[in-house]
Amino acid sequence: MQLFIGGACAGKGDIVTTRFPGALWLKAGEGGGLSGWRDRLTPGRPLVISGWSGWLSNALADEGDGDRLRGRLVDELKAMVESERQGHGEIVLILPEMGRGIVPMAVEDRRLRDLAGWLSQDAAAHAEAVWYVRHGLARCLYQSAPAGNSR
Repeated sequence: MQLFIGGACAGKGDIVTTRFPGALWLKAGEGGGLSGWRDRLTPGRPLVISGWSGWLSNALADEGDGDRLRGRLVDELKAMVESERQGHGEIVLILPEMGRGIVPMAVEDRRLRDLAGWLSQDAAAHAEAVWYVRHGLARCLYQSAPAGNSR
């Protein structure tokens, strides 16, 4: 799994489009809720999942327990990695960076910011490579080491 993270209008989509031409794109939560990606995964064609802000906002409105929601997200990330391991296709996540800047006053906005941060941390922990995108430039923050090495 590849992870591209950056702020609004940072160029994430353009970079992913260039690096993964012919990829299938899916908005988080489309086509069967959070696990809608399972039906779209195809060997040899990367699946790009974007649009996490809207999904997270809606999920927080429906789910009162942020820890339970985070647990569901971690389970999906693990399932994505396992699907890739089994050769079902490559997954590319585009996540929003919300942690830079002013902390929102409204409780629901702070919850969204917190959950987005936790999702980013959890996705980074499961990703083969993590790219930070800013000003249309991507910098590799992490790339998995050869077998036998650890993070």
